[in-house]
Amino acid sequence: MAGLYEDAFLATLHQGVEIVAPQWGLSQDTRIALLTVSENATFRADDPHQAAPMILRVHRPAYHTTTEIESEIAWIDALRADGVVATPAPIPTRTGARLATFHHDEEMRHVAAFAFMSGTEPQAGAGLVEGFGLLGEISARLHGHARRWTPPKGFTRKTWDFARTIGDAPHWGSWRDGLGLDALGVQLLQQCADALQARTAAYGMAAERFGLIHADLRLANLLVEGDRLGVIDFDDCGFGWFVYDFAAAVSFLETEPFIPELAAAWVAGYRRVAPLADEDVAMIPAFVMLRRMMLTAWIASHAETPTAQEVGLGAYTSGTLELAERWLTQHGGTAGPDRLP
Repeated sequence: MAGLYEDAFLATLHQGVEIVAPQWGLSQDTRIALLTVSENATFRADDPHQAAPMILRVHRPAYHTTTEIESEIAWIDALRADGVVATPAPIPTRTGARLATFHHDEEMRHVAAFAFMSGTEPQAGAGLVEGFGLLGEISARLHGHARRWTPPKGFTRKTWDFARTIGDAPHWGSWRDGLGLDALGVQLLQQCADALQARTAAYGMAAERFGLIHADLRLANLLVEGDRLGVIDFDDCGFGWFVYDFAAAVSFLETEPFIPELAAAWVAGYRRVAPLADEDVAMIPAFVMLRRMMLTAWIASHAETPTAQEVGLGAYTSGTLELAERWLTQHGGTAGPDRLP
């Protein structure tokens, strides 16, 4: 999808949001501004006639089906109803619909609305350690809810197993397309992929290890205000390994020297709420490596997005190779459990 979210296209999305905004009761005086572009394009709508801003999320085409988006919203509704996590409320249209749509270039674009949540994104650095303890507690509550909850009939979300992360049917494209990746790099990452396939197969997908997860708890999806840690953007929620949520939380930070401290804090926080077996903890470095390879593919297919630009495109691929060498050296590429470095 390289080139999709360029300025001219974003302008058409802005126009589409203006068209559907009245379905949520937003007036013609509403000021609509682009907030972020990643998988989707997110806009903030400020209506002087309403008490609070609203967030309108325009979904990228050909990624989630209508049923998948409505299933995401169903889980958010359940999490809020059960008081599991601080997350913005989905807002239905005036007719009660969960989504609005507009057409562009013969494609239907889905738009979902959420309440505005105040707060600031945590800043990368060793100061994250305390926050990761709280994130571990939140992760444990999310996973506990996922194990107990009975989804509504027809609930559908993507699966994040080996095949659909870095295997033969990846949702985000092939890691082999990593920007600047040469033949030697492909050979190195193939070693990692083979080891990760063996490692995840040995670990398995039993119900106590694999279920409904957020799958994208990175810093950009966290909002801190006082003692509250809010979680936003369940767009990637789906069925995956529970401890993969830690790997997602350190997205774009994987080579930082403080990652073991963050892992230790996350595990300690998790265990304050729910058990977490040593076998699960031992898989964390493997899932960090797997996530890094996924993101290397994502950046290659989303090179025009601010997120990809900020991490340096080809420089991110170089970091992936450094992490791969370190991971294979420390863990031997065998199918046995990892140890946190």
